[in-house]
Amino acid sequence: MHATSPDTVEPRARRTRSAGIRAVCSAVSALIVVMCTTYGAAAQTPPAPSAAPPQRRMDYPVRPPGDPAAIERGKTLYGVNCQFCHGADTRGGDGGPSLLRAQVVLADDHGELIAPIIRAGRPGMPKFTLTDAQISDIAAFLHTFRAAGYDESRLKPPSIVVGDAAAGQAFFNAKCASCHSTTGDLRGLATKISDPRLLQQTWLMPGSGGGRGGAAPVRVPPTTVTVTLPSGEKIDGRLERMDDFMVSLTGADGVRRSFRTDGDTPKVEVHDPLQPHRDLWRTYADADIHNVTAFLVTLK
Repeated sequence: MHATSPDTVEPRARRTRSAGIRAVCSAVSALIVVMCTTYGAAAQTPPAPSAAPPQRRMDYPVRPPGDPAAIERGKTLYGVNCQFCHGADTRGGDGGPSLLRAQVVLADDHGELIAPIIRAGRPGMPKFTLTDAQISDIAAFLHTFRAAGYDESRLKPPSIVVGDAAAGQAFFNAKCASCHSTTGDLRGLATKISDPRLLQQTWLMPGSGGGRGGAAPVRVPPTTVTVTLPSGEKIDGRLERMDDFMVSLTGADGVRRSFRTDGDTPKVEVHDPLQPHRDLWRTYADADIHNVTAFLVTLK
């Protein structure tokens, strides 16, 4: 056995320490490379979204079937209050726009969006006093018309003359004969208006122009107005414009005059020849409309 001299031990210890240092340095270098690679990739890769992006609203929502009872009630309310302007199939008429693709109707669920419009009205549209339940029923009916690439509401019946002419004549005699005569102003009406749809629209909305681009088949006198000044003087003429602050009219001499209004001063009386028709709008049942139309098509 050979003794180890101090000169032999010291170099060996130095070699051992050097090897350990080199191993540690190599490990640190490897760790730095891994960290740089990892964090560099993380810096270049955008973070994953924390939540799914919002879904795009469907332009033409597919709705579940509504309550049949609510739809039937809504159909009746729509027929009495809305059909004369917006059409039986909601595609619009001579007096109102189509509701089929109206954004407010598409976004509405149970009448919450259409209620303010119904109650406040719009230019050319009267206000309606309907309950939340009634408006919800109308919304249920409106939502039965599906707007899509192919509109089911385009399928129209071959004829709208489905009412009882005798019942229509009875209704006419009770509600209309005080102003109209089948042997006078309405004589030959069905010959002048051969399209039953246009005929129905004309008697529901007289003065609407007789259809797009056509002349009115029935002449309606203009709306007139009487302005009574504080002095007692009365000025009559054809109504041109009236709002909360002013009324304008054209007199028999062709001169246009305007008067500022403040509450009930001066007194303004409007004479609308179509007011009786407007008063009847809210009383018509669906059957009344069909019956009167069936009667009027016989006036040839």
